Amino acid sequence: MATLLSVSSLATQFSTRSGVVKAVDGVSWNVEEGETVALVGESGCGKSASALSIMRLIAEPAGRIVAGSVMFKGRDLLALTEEEMRKVRGREIGMIFQEPMTSLNPVLTVGRQLTEGLEIHLGMTPTAARARALELLGMVGIPDAQRRLAQYPHQFSGGMRQRMMIAMALACEPPLILADEPTTALDVTIQAQILELMKSLSRKLGVAMLIITHNLGVVARYADRVNVMYAGKIIEQASARELYANPRHPYTEGLLRSVPRLDEPRRSKLAPIEGQPPDLTHLPQGCSFAPRCRWREARCLESAPELAAVAGEWHTSACWQAEHLGAVAAA
Repeated sequence: MATLLSVSSLATQFSTRSGVVKAVDGVSWNVEEGETVALVGESGCGKSASALSIMRLIAEPAGRIVAGSVMFKGRDLLALTEEEMRKVRGREIGMIFQEPMTSLNPVLTVGRQLTEGLEIHLGMTPTAARARALELLGMVGIPDAQRRLAQYPHQFSGGMRQRMMIAMALACEPPLILADEPTTALDVTIQAQILELMKSLSRKLGVAMLIITHNLGVVARYADRVNVMYAGKIIEQASARELYANPRHPYTEGLLRSVPRLDEPRRSKLAPIEGQPPDLTHLPQGCSFAPRCRWREARCLESAPELAAVAGEWHTSACWQAEHLGAVAAA
């Protein structure tokens, strides 16, 4: 498979009264054609800021992309003009935003929000765009599409709004979709339906996906490869299978230990990660996770390790204790 998207040393900062927030701090990762990649971590670790940086939707002047490159089909998206970038959004990269309740325009009908992009990006006539909109609503499982096109977002349930967002992202058949917490605020049965829908459409249409989530259950079932983020940095990368079987960073290990498991006795308690994420305006000198880490040693407080290969297929970790964690897991 060829590399579709390659993010290299991306850094995004926000200026606040408390100081400069390093929301994305030199991250690098890629997405191959047709695969599903996950970006995982706690709230505030930089996942959504990474996706918004790719789409050049960081709100200025407070927010700025200060370094790095985002190569998509041989072009650096950060070097494009705003007019050129508008042609990429929706047409070549679709995005499912985090909160469908507020991402849809409340004063435009569902039909207009679907047909607008088709008319602008694909040059469709209003009649052809409406026919395509009907097809899209049917594709994502919204019944009575003819009537629904004339309705407004407030007339849709949460799950149907999420399906609407997926339809909008798929409308122009882009090769890549960024899905930012695509099941937020939905109950578990609807979550499963939405995720199965996204996966089946991805396979059917050959679309690559970046799924941004804190839900490790989603990662286990739907992702091919995983990037774990903490305090604006990628701290571990691996295939989903390798990450679950052989975590090599204490933060990843902590995330996995805090998830309920069906193969554990019912009396077993979840093991939360102690402490709080660091203040991104005043990051510690060494490893950002060191204050919360049960494996820390003196050098962890002095210098931050770089991502380095540890074991398995495409497996890297930014931890001084990565080899030791592997030995513990093997024992």
